[in-house]
Amino acid sequence: MDTYGNDGTGGAGEGRRTFGIEEELLLVDTATGEAVPLAGALLDLYVRPLEAAAGPVLTAEFQQEMIEVVTPPHATLADLEKDIVAGRAIAHQAAEDVGVRVAALGTSPLPADPHPVQLRRFRAMAEEYGLTAREQLTCGCHIHVSVDSPEEGVAVLDRMRNWLPVLIGLSANSPFWHGQDSRYASYRSQVWNRWPSAGPLEVLGSPEAYHQLVHDMVSTGVALDEGMIYFDARLSRHYPTVEIRLADVCLRPWNTVLLAGLARALVETAAREWREGIEPVAVPSALLRLAGWKASRWGLQDELLDPHTHRPAPALAVVNSLLNHVRGALGDIGDLHRVEDLMDRLLAEGTGAVRQKEVLHRTGELERVVEDAADCTVSAP
Repeated sequence: MDTYGNDGTGGAGEGRRTFGIEEELLLVDTATGEAVPLAGALLDLYVRPLEAAAGPVLTAEFQQEMIEVVTPPHATLADLEKDIVAGRAIAHQAAEDVGVRVAALGTSPLPADPHPVQLRRFRAMAEEYGLTAREQLTCGCHIHVSVDSPEEGVAVLDRMRNWLPVLIGLSANSPFWHGQDSRYASYRSQVWNRWPSAGPLEVLGSPEAYHQLVHDMVSTGVALDEGMIYFDARLSRHYPTVEIRLADVCLRPWNTVLLAGLARALVETAAREWREGIEPVAVPSALLRLAGWKASRWGLQDELLDPHTHRPAPALAVVNSLLNHVRGALGDIGDLHRVEDLMDRLLAEGTGAVRQKEVLHRTGELERVVEDAADCTVSAP
C-alpha cells in the first residue's frame, strides 16, 4: 500500500500536479472464477522494469489472492491513462504465465478463503485483528496527487473531505460477498471500515496536528504502525503526495481514469481555497461516515448525501455538484472535456456494480460475473 513513488514535481507552483494510481486486482481461476493464492508464484516469474519510472510495476499485497499495479507519477491525464491500461495488460500477462487471470473486482463474488502473504508484519496483523484481517480480501484504488508542502497537504485534506464519499459512489464495484448479493453497491467499503483506524478525518488545521493524531493512534497499540493509519485520505509517509484511498478498484480502466481526473481536481481546488483564505467546512466526521455508507449502499442508483447540505439528494444532482465544484481546476489543467465525457459514459453505462448484477441477471452464474470482469479489466479505454 506504500509502494507508490513520486518525484515531487508538478505541484501548484508549477501549474500542474503529478498523480499516479495503485490498483489492487484479484487473481482468479480461469475455469471456476474462484480467487487463488498465486501472487508469490506470479511475482517470482514477473520481470520488473529496471526502474519504476519506466512504467507500471506489480507488487504484492496483504493476501496471496491479489496483486497491486502501481503507476509512476504523470503530469497529464492522457499519460496516466496509458499506464493504467499498460499496467493492467502487464498484470494480465503475468497472471497468464501462472495459469490464472486478473479481475478488477472490489470483492470476490464467489466464496473465498484468503491466505495472507507470509511477511512478519502481515502475520502480526492476522494474529491481532482475527477475522477482520482474515476476511480482508478487498481490492481498492488509491490515487496519489502531489502537494508542495505538508502545510498544503493538510489544508487539502481539510477542504476536500466532504466530497470524498462521492468517489465511493462513482467507483462502486463490489456488490457480491461470499456468493451472496450484499445489497450494497460497494460492500468492499463495509469490509474495509472494519479496520479500527479507517474512515474520515476531522478538520486538523496543521501538519503538527495531523502528525500528533497519527502518533497518538499508534501509541494506543490498536494500530500496529503508521502504515495502518487507514484514513479515507492521508499524507503519504514517504512521498510528497496526498493519497485518496476510499474507492473500489474500478471494473473498467476508463472509470479509473475518471476517478483520477476528479481526484487531482479536488486536490487542486482545495489548495486554491486554502491559498485564497477560504476556511474548510467543519462538517463532523460522523456525518461523512454516513455519507460514505450511503454511497456504499447505493452507488449512483439512488440518493447520495449532498456535500453542501448533508441531506439526501439524487445521485445525478450530487455528481453535477461535484463537477461544478472542480470545474475551474479541470479547465485550467486541461482535463475538463475528457472528464465530462467519461462521466457521461459512466452515467450511461453504470458502475461496475451495475454491470456485475446485470451479468448475474443475464446468466444466473457468479462464475460468469468473474469471467466478464476479467474481460473488462483489460478492455479498451
